[in-house]
Amino acid sequence: MSGKRGVTLRAQWLGKHLRELRERAGLTLKDAGEYLQRDGSTVSRFEVGLYPARTPDVLALLDLYGVTAPQAREGLVRLSRDVWQNGWWDDYSGDVSLGIVDYAWLEARAESITSFDALVIPGLLQTREYMEAVIRAEDPDATDKQVNRWVEFRLSRQKILTDDGPCFSTILDECVLRRPMGGPEIMRGQLARLMQYAAAPNIQLRVLPLQAGAHASPDGAFRIFELPEPFPAVAYVPTPAGAIYVEGEAADGLKLKYDRMQRNALSTEDSLRLITTAEESLADA
Repeated sequence: MSGKRGVTLRAQWLGKHLRELRERAGLTLKDAGEYLQRDGSTVSRFEVGLYPARTPDVLALLDLYGVTAPQAREGLVRLSRDVWQNGWWDDYSGDVSLGIVDYAWLEARAESITSFDALVIPGLLQTREYMEAVIRAEDPDATDKQVNRWVEFRLSRQKILTDDGPCFSTILDECVLRRPMGGPEIMRGQLARLMQYAAAPNIQLRVLPLQAGAHASPDGAFRIFELPEPFPAVAYVPTPAGAIYVEGEAADGLKLKYDRMQRNALSTEDSLRLITTAEESLADA
């Protein structure tokens, strides 16, 4: 693997935590650099993610900063390994953006995922045919090879949906069920797949009906990833100009939005009945 890495969310996140620990210890970049027998500018590059710290440097810095809690140390050491080691998602880094590679990494590391979707079925629950219809609508100039590669990437992401995988809770705007992506036949298959997923013990699927009117997220979809300690929750917001990742108060704000939408969403049983109705309405289409 090449020593040169792009600036990924993982690298930025590792650097952010190292900077916070250094500042909490009351040490300067020069202090940390001298301890590592490097200059302060190298530590600065670690902290902004331009050149991620390798595991031996992370361990040394944790010692210098007085971090002794096993959980905190193990979490940062694992993150430092994730930055430099190839996961399956990195094999697609030449085909998809770094932001989407980081998204797959978050999915794989999350203990739970919360999702609101207003326009399309979330990728983790899509059929192959539905995926292809969405991708071709978004990028009609993509070659068959590119489309197949992007579909493979999404299908690989779905492997986390096992009984011992993360809990996945999603609220779907009813509009998502009514928009026949790829035509009636493909949409019927997609709705049938949704009902299969809804039976899984770690998946909660609910629908926000049109009759609920205005809701807490009029600007569209978002995801919230709850990660193991010592990391905070991270929220992902897709936009036409690219993905936005936030944590802290911004992520907490999206949690509150989700909680408010849950109050207006149908129960699981009523959601399944609505999905069945939507599927039946396509039977003669």
